[in-house]
Amino acid sequence: MPIATVSLKGQITLPAHLRRLAGIEPHDRVVIEAHGAGIVVTRAPDFFELRGYLGPARSKAQEERARLRASADHAKGRT
Repeated sequence: MPIATVSLKGQITLPAHLRRLAGIEPHDRVVIEAHGAGIVVTRAPDFFELRGYLGPARSKAQEERARLRASADHAKGRT
């Protein structure tokens, strides 16, 4: 089990083999989450990896129609 020391600035160095396992490269951003009494560090997804995450992109015209529909619904009290 790898052990790291926390510096005076609160920093730790992740062991190389664990960085490789997590796919963490130099200059990557990481997500740090508390889980119970522990901490989990995972590689943050790259912005471009999120493409399609919320479904297929809509055209500008489709977005405009959806915006107008939502505005009309809101004005009618159907929020």
